Amino acid sequence: MDRIVIKDLLVRGIVGINPDEREHEQDILVNATLWADTRPAAASDAIEDAVNYRSVAKAMIAHIREGRPHLVERLAEELAGICLAADLRIAEVEVAVEKPGALRYARSVGVIIRRSREDRSG
Repeated sequence: MDRIVIKDLLVRGIVGINPDEREHEQDILVNATLWADTRPAAASDAIEDAVNYRSVAKAMIAHIREGRPHLVERLAEELAGICLAADLRIAEVEVAVEKPGALRYARSVGVIIRRSREDRSG
């Protein structure tokens, strides 16, 4: 499988358990790797044969802006589901969700999850 990467998607949203985090938006950094067969798009050079990573990114941005999960684990799981639902050609996804500056002395803290289409059907 080939990999399509969305790197350093920075969106402001609500995530966290502390009262301040529930009231004020903060930076949320997302990286996603989508596993898909890109050979059909490479052969045809036609957009309809390619995974539309712009649509995937826009769906993730909208969800981050509208959602209000307490945990980054929950947000990562939701974003993985969004990626898999966006295009049936996406077989697997890895999503990293980070909260920059959430820990003193650390640039960022977060989680990385990997989910497949098979995980969703079982």
